[in-house]
Amino acid sequence: MKFGEIIYTPEVEEGPAAAKKESHAPKIEIEKKEDYYKIKVSVGPHPNTPEHSIRWIEVYFYEEGRAFNPIILSRVHFEPGYVEPEIKLKIKLQKSGIIYAVAYCNLHGLWENRKEIKVE
Repeated sequence: MKFGEIIYTPEVEEGPAAAKKESHAPKIEIEKKEDYYKIKVSVGPHPNTPEHSIRWIEVYFYEEGRAFNPIILSRVHFEPGYVEPEIKLKIKLQKSGIIYAVAYCNLHGLWENRKEIKVE
C-alpha cells in the first residue's frame, strides 16, 4: 500500500473514517494582510488526553511552477492534556499554490486537508 493511500481526507465517504472527518481533518483559514498571509490550522473539536489526542500538525506549501514540491512550512508537536491542536503562521509568498495540512491522531491515524491560495 502506498503511503498516500493511508492518509484520510475530508472527501472520505464510507467506512469508519467517514464519521471522524469533522473532528479529525485539519481546518485551514487563510487571511490576506498587507504583504503576508495569516494561516491558522486547527483540529477539532477533539479529545485531548494521553489516550486519544492530536499529536502533531504539519503544514506544507505546494508552489505553482516549482520543480520540487512541497515545501514544509511547519511541524508542531502537541503534549496531550496541555496544548490544543491549533497553530498560526505568518507567511510571505511570491507565487500562488496550495496549503496542505496533515494532522496525526494517535487512535485514528493521518488526516489531510488543503486550501488554494492565490497571490495577487
